[in-house]
Amino acid sequence: MYVESDFERPAKEQDHQGPEWRNPVSRDYGRIVHSASFRRQQGKTQVFPGHESDFFRNRLTHSLEVAQIAEGIADRLNTVYKEQVGDRQINGRLCAAAGLVHDIGHPPFGHNGERALDDQMKQYGGFEGNAQTLRILSRLEKKFKYDDPVGNDERAGLNLCFRTLAAVLKYDEVILEKRDAKSDLAKGYYESEAPIVARIKEKVLRGKALPAGVKFKTTECAIMDIADDIAYSVYDLEDSLKAGFLTPASILSSDDKLLKAVAEKVVEQLGIPVTEADVLSTFVDVFKDLIPDVEKGDELVSFIEATRTSNEICSNGYVRTALSSLLVHEFINGVEFVFDDEYPALSKVSLGAETRKKVEVLKQYTFTAIIYSSRVKLGEYRGTELVKDIFEALKAKKGHLLMPDDVRERYLNAQDDATKARTICDFVAGMTDRYAVEFWARLRSDAAESMFKSI
Repeated sequence: MYVESDFERPAKEQDHQGPEWRNPVSRDYGRIVHSASFRRQQGKTQVFPGHESDFFRNRLTHSLEVAQIAEGIADRLNTVYKEQVGDRQINGRLCAAAGLVHDIGHPPFGHNGERALDDQMKQYGGFEGNAQTLRILSRLEKKFKYDDPVGNDERAGLNLCFRTLAAVLKYDEVILEKRDAKSDLAKGYYESEAPIVARIKEKVLRGKALPAGVKFKTTECAIMDIADDIAYSVYDLEDSLKAGFLTPASILSSDDKLLKAVAEKVVEQLGIPVTEADVLSTFVDVFKDLIPDVEKGDELVSFIEATRTSNEICSNGYVRTALSSLLVHEFINGVEFVFDDEYPALSKVSLGAETRKKVEVLKQYTFTAIIYSSRVKLGEYRGTELVKDIFEALKAKKGHLLMPDDVRERYLNAQDDATKARTICDFVAGMTDRYAVEFWARLRSDAAESMFKSI
């Protein structure tokens, strides 16, 4: 499945070939782990803010889980589909590398920060987390520069292999330079990275053109995407149970309005009929040990026992971990593979229909019940306004004086408004939640950080 061109790099590395015992994917994996953008994920919220509890996952721990699940999927497919795969085995470490970086483009405060930045960038190419991930890897990380720059930008980011970069290219669409102010978030990659995307496709497809109507998405990218969905569906639920935001009893007694909203979201994502009863039956299956057989006259005893079991799932780490492990194992076993002999790099990986529906129901229920809850929304609202406020302050007249020296220099050297706006956007997007709060406090709060603390 892999050829030499897959492991070529955008920029030449005459002095960085590495020892022969380190293959290109291992080197990419190492570069990712040692990068600043990877580390910064520890300061970015997954569902619940990190300062609330050390238990809850952040973007870094989520990415580590996605990487492990992705590598597990690859290992299983290589075993179960060995007759199809043959000597063209899927590279599990490459899938894991994609898992590690799939979220590094997320700004502070998650999807709310993403929307706030996109609102500011609608006339300058937009902002989107996946597009920012590719930009970080291919431009912003400070490891390599081009001897012969592509366009007017000498930065080469981590200079990862083309096949590694392909593994994070989830959406084969360029984001329009200018969009209507009321338009929804656009998925894709920025126009500024279009040249590197063209090179990725050329190398990975070995010079072939894509068939009409086919989008570019490699096997490793599909595996990473599935691993991300599995991690979201299982571990966001686990965090919600631990936090007490959800209990098995509250889920199984969900009102019709919530069940309908979840069903509509699943239909929107999968394009198949899903009813409120389907949503409820999914959780009946997940929590089946909670529902005892009821004999006439034993309803009260059964109710008490079910309530105790519900509480135990939330409070007992052993029980929660066992439930999560069973679900992850079930979902990995539901992954299917179809080898593409003409386009091996685009061989299809997908979840079986029933597994995919179950994953999506869990994912959409947690999202709808928790992300839209007032307690979570209050914190997110602050994050949205905070990101907007920082961006506008930096974009204002003499706003460059508020920037760190290296950002200020690139801003002042920018030749047009779009490049200046993108420079600000890159800086704000790279902030952790805490750094964004501290930066904003220097602008607005009566309890700002000391001027002796660097920005």
